[in-house]
Amino acid sequence: MGMFINKGSKAFQMSRNDEYVDKSGLIAVVNDTLFKERRFTCVSRCRRFGKSMAARMLCAYYDKSCSSRELFADLETANHPSFETHLNKYPVIYLDMTDFVETYKDDSIVAHIKEELRTEILEAYPQVEVRETDDLMRCLFRIAQATGEQFIFIIDEWDAICREFPKGTQAMDDYVGWLRSMFKSGNALNVFAGVYMTGILPIKKYQTESALNNFQEYSMVKPGGMAGYFGFTKEEVRSLADKHGMDFDELEKWYDGYQIGDELSIFNPNSVMTAIREHRCRSYWGATGAFGRVSDYIQMNFEGLKDDIIAMLAGERCAVDPTSFQNDMSVVNGRDDVLTVLIHLGYLSYDWNREECYIPNREVAGEMVNAVKVTKWKNVANALQKSERLLRATLDGDAEAVARGVEAAHDEETSILSYNNENSMACVLSIAYYYAKNDYIIHRELASGKGFADLVFIPRKNVDSPALVVELKYDKDADTAIDQIKRKKYPAKVAQYTENLLLVGINYDKETKTHSCVIERWNGGD
Repeated sequence: MGMFINKGSKAFQMSRNDEYVDKSGLIAVVNDTLFKERRFTCVSRCRRFGKSMAARMLCAYYDKSCSSRELFADLETANHPSFETHLNKYPVIYLDMTDFVETYKDDSIVAHIKEELRTEILEAYPQVEVRETDDLMRCLFRIAQATGEQFIFIIDEWDAICREFPKGTQAMDDYVGWLRSMFKSGNALNVFAGVYMTGILPIKKYQTESALNNFQEYSMVKPGGMAGYFGFTKEEVRSLADKHGMDFDELEKWYDGYQIGDELSIFNPNSVMTAIREHRCRSYWGATGAFGRVSDYIQMNFEGLKDDIIAMLAGERCAVDPTSFQNDMSVVNGRDDVLTVLIHLGYLSYDWNREECYIPNREVAGEMVNAVKVTKWKNVANALQKSERLLRATLDGDAEAVARGVEAAHDEETSILSYNNENSMACVLSIAYYYAKNDYIIHRELASGKGFADLVFIPRKNVDSPALVVELKYDKDADTAIDQIKRKKYPAKVAQYTENLLLVGINYDKETKTHSCVIERWNGGD
């Protein structure tokens, strides 16, 4: 077993020894590209979404130096017509770019990659004559010509160098140049039966074109037919929950919410598996290592970005155009680029039908809140921190404390959002009640009539707390807000909770810049 060539199936064997969710259908998708012009594939997805496991699976399947039939015998791929055709038939080159990034910290990194690969490949084929001046690609071409074999080349964390060495550095230029020399040269079709790269970012763009425009790209923004392999589906997580005695609703609340292409419900696989091992749902996101960058990104001074982040924390969606992003974390030129980076990092999900992004679940929302707390957005952080007290005051019926809490979140000197329309008012109120998301599903509606915002709080499963109907009025009074709730028959929307329901009316007076509040327990009357 080599370090880079013919590594065998041991790594995937370890995955099979543990709990394994069958994603082997990916093999048939890649098989369909072999020996075709579209044999070059790049699949990018965020950290902890199974990139490396997929790469190790492909390595085990294709590698001719091992017999891995038993590893796949009970998996989906074994029933596909192409399974026998390509099983253990190719010499496989496998690179994990993080190994080089951790070892070589300067512009010599690409030279080391080329030399170490060339040395090991020549050791694996001592019978093939090469010239002293032959570079790696020429050596591979001579081997393919002499043996009649073509290689499968798998690169894990392909973009690790791009993330470590920013645009304009020698290492970055050398790396892109090397990839082009390997995969866009005239000999590439003769040397490689297939190439599979995976990483966080799609292939870097120069102007509007990919640096390797012969690759078929699949990403968090454009997953194509790969969408089902980007994470766990709802059916897969439900099966795991049943097997391990976990509460599926809790797993869904914490880790679902990613819309990837036509797959409307994708879960974070690493977090689901960690929660099952620990038999506890909580945030396992912090170990992904991108926190510092996210905090830097979200406080970039691009017009509208702050309001967008706050709106998404409040449960809103924001329009985004991901097409201008150059797929380079060091080249972020505007609001859309920041939001696109956050999509690729998994902090936001992307709805390609509506061209909108949003925070997918409780786990990620908590990490976004943590990122906000270390920014200069102190007023936002303070409102988020005080939201637990506001919810408690509401449930206790302390109308004065609620009025003061909402007022603190809407202090014009340090306002979270301009309070100039119904949408902004509802965002402010949603942020003020942010902590309630732990125990409630919050439905936000805009009632008819200028200046009204309506929020309905439905208790989550196993939460013994009253439902809430919250109505906000503008330049009226809190009693009128309560009357509005009754007159519009809003309690009918939560009829199953009418034995345990609080009505909350909040009014904002523009002239005095103060809030008032009335809280009533619903008695079932009109």
